[in-house]
Amino acid sequence: MKLSVELLAMAVLLTGCSTGSKTLTSPDGDLEVSFTLTSQGEPSYSAKYKKEPIVSSSLMGFEMKGGENLTQGFHIDSIARSAINETWAPVWGENDSISNNCRQMTVYMSRGDIKMDIEFRVFNDGFGFRYIFPEQATKQFTVIDEKTQIAMTGDHTAWWIPGDYDTQEYEYTRSRLSEIRSHADDGFMDNASQERFSPTGVQTALMLKTDDGLYLNLHEAALVDFPAMHLDLNDSTMVFKVHLTPGPDGTMATFDTPFKTPWRTVTVGEKATDILASNLTLNLNDPCALEDVSWIHPTKYMGVWWEMITGVSSWNYTDAENFDLATFDYSKAKPNGRHGANNENVRRYIDFAAANGFDQLLVEGWNIGWEDWFGKEKDYVFDFVTPYPDFDIASLNEYAHSKGIRLMMHHETSSAVDNYERHMDKAYDLMNQYGYDAVKSGYVGNIIPRGEHHYSQKQVRHYLDAVRKAADRHIMVNAHEAVRPTGLCRTYPNLVGNESAMGQEFADMSPQHVTILPFTRLKGGPMDFTPGIFKMDITSFAPGNQGKKKRATIANQLALYVTMYSPLQMAADMPGHYEAHMDAFRFIKEVPVDWKKSVYLDAEPGEYIVAARQDKKSDAWYVGGVTNEDARDYTLEFDFLPSDKEYMATIYADAPDTDCYDNPETYKISEMQVDRNTSAMIHMARGGGFAISLTPKSE
Repeated sequence: MKLSVELLAMAVLLTGCSTGSKTLTSPDGDLEVSFTLTSQGEPSYSAKYKKEPIVSSSLMGFEMKGGENLTQGFHIDSIARSAINETWAPVWGENDSISNNCRQMTVYMSRGDIKMDIEFRVFNDGFGFRYIFPEQATKQFTVIDEKTQIAMTGDHTAWWIPGDYDTQEYEYTRSRLSEIRSHADDGFMDNASQERFSPTGVQTALMLKTDDGLYLNLHEAALVDFPAMHLDLNDSTMVFKVHLTPGPDGTMATFDTPFKTPWRTVTVGEKATDILASNLTLNLNDPCALEDVSWIHPTKYMGVWWEMITGVSSWNYTDAENFDLATFDYSKAKPNGRHGANNENVRRYIDFAAANGFDQLLVEGWNIGWEDWFGKEKDYVFDFVTPYPDFDIASLNEYAHSKGIRLMMHHETSSAVDNYERHMDKAYDLMNQYGYDAVKSGYVGNIIPRGEHHYSQKQVRHYLDAVRKAADRHIMVNAHEAVRPTGLCRTYPNLVGNESAMGQEFADMSPQHVTILPFTRLKGGPMDFTPGIFKMDITSFAPGNQGKKKRATIANQLALYVTMYSPLQMAADMPGHYEAHMDAFRFIKEVPVDWKKSVYLDAEPGEYIVAARQDKKSDAWYVGGVTNEDARDYTLEFDFLPSDKEYMATIYADAPDTDCYDNPETYKISEMQVDRNTSAMIHMARGGGFAISLTPKSE
């Protein structure tokens, strides 16, 4: 790692209630963030891009329990300025190196005995700020409300999902900011756990576009020991206020000093691709906290999963329910005959995964307790160590290892968090015993203990504690229904994936969904989206799902392995569906999950994305393109390729008659020789896309 930190100015001592603007400029000079302490001692900030306002004057501070209103009456004690200019190498990622170049300003403030500092960092592509409470006379604060504002300069176009304390599993709505209230229910859908707080509340990352064509993205970074933030809009003034997820007693957070809050962030770009390419969120997180990362590896996996999601088989072994897990005798229970995680079926998946070069196989429903997992709000619902009678954990692991793959553990908690914490050590030890090095965890349903929310301070602590404990045992974590990521995968790279958005299991999601997620959910970290569905008519093989069809094409599903970055990529469909299209399945087999370089070629949120990535281990490149419900004829320029090489391109594209509604499973595969001067016209059907593998001719 190359590191250069330049001290621009030492702390400047200011006396009294200093007012006036203190400005911090990005390294390229285009972005300016100004801090102001008003005559009433109110901290506020604003921002300009190329001299034009992008954030109007916005107030800052907190309301604390005990009547401490930390929004006014402050004095500036001193200001420190510095710069960071470093290049760091992620353990895995979209690029093998990341530039972290920014200017920094810390405003040291006090009001009587209370000290509250604000730290700003300004990059070429955006800025972030956080509150710092140094060690002081007041040892503990309890937050009633965060008063931070982000004041918009106009009625921007937004891509948003409803603010909710318990789920991000919503379709995105595109509207003006002023229209959020009237469209509050447009993307609403029932969920196992949800609690909305305002008709103008939205979640981050929030994607925006101004009438002048500037792109903005609002989010947070380094969410540690604090509740997740949402944004609540005053639709008369176009001012967002931070809205924190409450705990059971109505307070938001309690912390001991010294303490640093998460960063509040604004990313800015003149093109949509600037937002996609930004590493601002990662750069605002701490460097890797793990001394040894040799055991962490990107993973391509399959799963005994889709057949449960679609109802072909069940997670549960028996149809008995509402029993005491500690005393129930499974040896005497009547099997329901639909249990998917049985020895014969798992071996069949192992054989297919191994024959096609996959790293791991996820098996859901392997452990006792699934009879009472959904909607029962039971504490002791799983023990995470005891397999069902028809799942021989020892022999199946031995069989998988003999084939060159590992099994991936599954820990569904049913949101009984205290129960999971009681069993976590033994569960992780079991994984070590049998050679599991990755776990998919889940938090479906209302949090137990009751009154907690998925994104509260207590839960945020839990998710990170699980990642830390897993790291101690060299285990990678893929958490579902957890808090949305905020770049912590830089600090803990064994956090290889999250769900935290509406994923592939929602069979009837709109085609535009995959053209928005990289602008929103993926700005915090990779998603386990589970791409690769080939059989779009769910009813054709799962009659219980009447009328359910995926609105996608096979070429679109292939493209997702490129357009939606993750070091953890699943081939989500069942082996039989792949066996019917092995020529298209070849792309899934070959596409890497770790990259040397990524280039976003073209994009518009909610419409289309085209991305190119170079394999970390070779000179091969891969390209993916996806579109919404509009068919497109896209001219692809290969000018991202090096000038001294020719490539053989294998193109997986929609056929002329392909349509995500009427004919989703047709495609055409063609080859052509290309170099950086070549262009190609590629048709994308409604809900379609394309995928390309580019192999140097010398290879």
